[in-house]
Amino acid sequence: MIFTCAAHASGPQGALRGTASTKVVRNRNGRHLRVDIHCHYLNPAVAAKVAPLNPTQHDPLFAFSNAATREVNAKQVQERGPKLTSIEIRLADMDRMGIDVQAVSPAPNQLVYWCDAEMGIEIARMVNDRLAEIVSAWPERFVALGTVPLQNVDLAVAELDRCVKQLGFRGVEIVPNVNGLDLTDPRLNLEKFFARAAELGIVLFMHPLGFTQAERLKDHYFNNVIGNPMETTIAASHLIFDGVMDRHPRLKVILPHAGGFLAHYWARMDHAHRARPDCRTVIRKAPSSYLKKMYFDTIAFDPRMLRQMVDQYGADHVLLGTDYPYDMMETDPTGLIAKIPRLARADRELIEGGNAARLLKIRRKK
Repeated sequence: MIFTCAAHASGPQGALRGTASTKVVRNRNGRHLRVDIHCHYLNPAVAAKVAPLNPTQHDPLFAFSNAATREVNAKQVQERGPKLTSIEIRLADMDRMGIDVQAVSPAPNQLVYWCDAEMGIEIARMVNDRLAEIVSAWPERFVALGTVPLQNVDLAVAELDRCVKQLGFRGVEIVPNVNGLDLTDPRLNLEKFFARAAELGIVLFMHPLGFTQAERLKDHYFNNVIGNPMETTIAASHLIFDGVMDRHPRLKVILPHAGGFLAHYWARMDHAHRARPDCRTVIRKAPSSYLKKMYFDTIAFDPRMLRQMVDQYGADHVLLGTDYPYDMMETDPTGLIAKIPRLARADRELIEGGNAARLLKIRRKK
């Protein structure tokens, strides 16, 4: 292929340093690059290490689900487990879907904020080192989004630096809460983490793991169907209304699942900001002005919704995503994008890969 996943720092995996390009990167056939911003890898060694600690007790998607949902999920683990762990199967699926590069991130349940800080950093390093091995072995097909132990801000910042400076990662995946605490909760003291993420110029891929208080969402897989987009909505709203996006204007936040509910009902928060002084305690600008600085994947399952996202946020803030390899994934991402009404060719190229190439510093090979 005639592209490289650039901007790697020198590190134990032997990655190369490069510079970002704003040009549309093309593959060896001359077609614009297609990059999947939303896809997951499960680390078997990490799963084995935490298994004796009964990690499902900390998983809202497990805790708030009925017997039928747990049965379906268990079957999904059996059927799709190889896709989560085998790179060879993954590459074949990428080729079938027309995906050139995956920005691969950990399986969300392997972001372990529920343990103590010492184990948290150990697990994060295991996850990140394996992702680095994958990128090193297949540098033309993968870039990595790692993980950090948000339960300890100092360790989180240190591991973020290691991810970017030593392993060459393009960002990190974070869960929208830490053991039920909002990311802006003063007890977490994550301001330093957000500041460092903005300074490094990397992306924060904020992926939900169900809703944490979902007693009413146990049936019908509601804690994924409703809980995931609601969790994203709540977390993004805190980042906006609590001033994180205002204090760190260079912060690059990606909201999966088409931005949750907030991306499609932004006018209500703008109205509240105008109408009520308790909605203006921190920020002065319209909340949607900060939302427009965030990025959204294409997992909307309806081209009309994607058309509204392009109109509201611009084609330069929408990125192809699949949620590979789970059953809630979009199996034909380019086909869905092709159905967006009145989408210009240049905008399609941005959505399918140009935006991700810019954010993730994937450049044309000289």
